[in-house]
Order: sequence, then structure tokens, then C-alpha cells
Amino acid sequence: MNTAANSSTSPPQRVAWQQAARVESEVDCTLHYQVDGPTDGLFLIHALQGMDQQVLTESLEVTPLLATRVIVDPSLQHRFIRLRAEAGEFTLRYRATVSRVVEAFDPHARLVPIAELPDNLLHNLMPTRYCESDLMSRTAAKLFGGVRPGAPQVMAVVDWIGQNIDYQLGSTQSFSTAQDVYLQRAGVCRDFAHLAITFCRALNIPARLAAGYSPFDNPPPDFHALFEAYVGDRWVMFDPTRMAPPEQLVRIASGRDAKDVAFATLFGPARMLDMAPEVRPAR
Repeated sequence: MNTAANSSTSPPQRVAWQQAARVESEVDCTLHYQVDGPTDGLFLIHALQGMDQQVLTESLEVTPLLATRVIVDPSLQHRFIRLRAEAGEFTLRYRATVSRVVEAFDPHARLVPIAELPDNLLHNLMPTRYCESDLMSRTAAKLFGGVRPGAPQVMAVVDWIGQNIDYQLGSTQSFSTAQDVYLQRAGVCRDFAHLAITFCRALNIPARLAAGYSPFDNPPPDFHALFEAYVGDRWVMFDPTRMAPPEQLVRIASGRDAKDVAFATLFGPARMLDMAPEVRPAR
């Protein structure tokens, strides 16, 4: 999503959070659209209330005033904005202060045997639309089968992607899968995450995509996709693009792949004019 240097020249990722920490962030997200006819919209931009983070304050402004309501996914607690717009322009502005507790990372965390996994995590082992772990299993075994299972394997996956996949805007489409990215050796943040998820699942490590707000060194700001792996009996977040510290992500949603966490879904003749999903350390 954001621009980055050729990732093949980047050093191997080293996870920075060696002890537990509390991180507070301020989110200021603006989305601006042009609508040429009646359009229904579904937006996923609220910071997640739960998991390892707490929303301290938040507000939502819609200009001009439209029929809008916030609905909550009962299973994942994602909060969607649902609205109806007629021809013209409209703007969404979401602001929040969010506190996140980041647990210390154990680089030697064990692989949790499938027999010990909680029932609700088993679907994070399955192939999905963008993550064809069944088709990539032999490749994963060849590349990472010799690494100790658990966190060391996940870090090997992250390092391999960082060294072999180029971050390149426009190199993939909305329908590009992990296998496509592996073959063409280029993609953007969601593609990096999809490939990492695919390799992990092929190694019997539950993995999922995490989407949210991240601070970047270089503009323009954008939504960011990372991935989480379940090792040592808990979820641990990694960023194979190395563009932003994982511990500074303000989570919007988690899902099996990008299909579950799209920030905007529009049903009608609408187009984006501008976007500014910004985040900074809380004052």
C-alpha cells in the first residue's frame, strides 16, 4: 500500500518487543468519495474494541449528514459503518485514541500441536481464497522444513519473504493470490501477508491477516496489512514488509485473508477522491 524500498535489500527482521509494553495512539482517518448515483456502502474503519487493545475515545463524522448506522460482527466484534448515499460527494472522518498492550515476544515459542489447538482456531489452518496453503505445502516444506517448528519457523518465513519479494505498487490485482505473489516475486503489504499466512498454514501453524492503522516513515499514509501466527499458545504479530513496527499497529480487524477485512465495500457508482488514514503516538 505505501511505498517502500526494494525489500530484497533489507536485513532480516528482528522482532523488537522483548518486554511487555503499553502503546497509546491517536487515529485520524478521512475518506472522501464521489457518488454518481444511489450507492450503498460498508466501511470497516473503527478501531477494534477488544483483543489486546482498548478504544479510549472515538468519534465519527459523516458529511453531508447521511442515514448511517454502525453494526457489529457478532463473532469477531468488527464494527462496520453502513450508509446510503445519493449522487454527490460525501466524507467520513473517524477519530480515536487507542491503548494497546503488547506482550513480550518469545523467539523460541513452541509450535502448538493441532490436537492442542482451541476449536475456534482450526479454520486458521485451512486454505482460503487468497492463501492456497494446500497448493504451497511442498514449497513450504522445502524452504522451511529444516527450521525448528514454532516461532523460529515463522521468523524464517518472514525473513525469506523480505529477502525474496519486492514491494512494488501496481504489481498485483485485487484477485492476486499468495501463489501469484510467490511466482512473480512482487506485491504490496496484503500480498506479503497472504504469502506469509500461506506458508505458515502449510507448516501447520495457524495464521491470519491483521489490518489497521500503522505509522510510516514516508508519506502518503495508508491502511496496512500484517499477519499473525499462533505460536506458544498465543497470537504474535509480524510485518514481512518491514515498513512499520508491528507493536504500533492499531488493529481494525483480523480475518482469514483480505476478503474478511476490506476497509470499504461499495455497491453502486462511487469512486474514491481522497484518503488519509493517519495515526501517531498519543500526546
